[in-house]
Amino acid sequence: MTDEITHHLTDALLMAYSAGTLPEAFNLAVATHVSMCDACRAAVESYDAVGGALLAETESQEMAADALSSALVMIRDTPAEAPAPRPADIPAPLAGYIGGSLADVTWRPVGMGVKQAVLKTSPEATARLLYIPAGAAMPDHGHKGLELTLVLRGAFFDEDARFGPGDVEVATEADEHTPIADIGEDCICLAVTDAPLKFRGWLPRLAQPFLGI
Repeated sequence: MTDEITHHLTDALLMAYSAGTLPEAFNLAVATHVSMCDACRAAVESYDAVGGALLAETESQEMAADALSSALVMIRDTPAEAPAPRPADIPAPLAGYIGGSLADVTWRPVGMGVKQAVLKTSPEATARLLYIPAGAAMPDHGHKGLELTLVLRGAFFDEDARFGPGDVEVATEADEHTPIADIGEDCICLAVTDAPLKFRGWLPRLAQPFLGI
């Protein structure tokens, strides 16, 4: 799959992910893409190495005398948990957010056969899974902020390009588009936004407050 990925994250997003400064929803999207993409994973490893080198050059801080013993007590008193099995049909970073595989997702209809499942993350940004039937179109919209759309299954295309499994579309306030699921297979995406979308049609605008899009 990784050889087929042609749409990647920006360097700015990868650096912010490495530095740990992204909101949880964006962190999830980046982690999921990185788990699917050799190129972006290598870039993150490079940024991690640079960050580690800079950290090594910073002035050290003296720890409390009982720091080590306190940490050992915490480790001893923390109950061990059996590792959760990795679902076969979902990237590992997503597994904890959906409670299992894609078959376990509770979908809610949003119209025209499209369904969504909002994932629980911190309030700075929103993450949702989108299910778009083959050949179906999302409403024409722009953006009030940043939107990342990562394809997990199937594919979609818009005015700019086609996006298949592992591809991620990075849309900003300058972008307007009408995503359409490829005819060959239903499309499942992870979509992350830090601001509401800007819909052209009046019906999507009326439904927007109820759907949280």
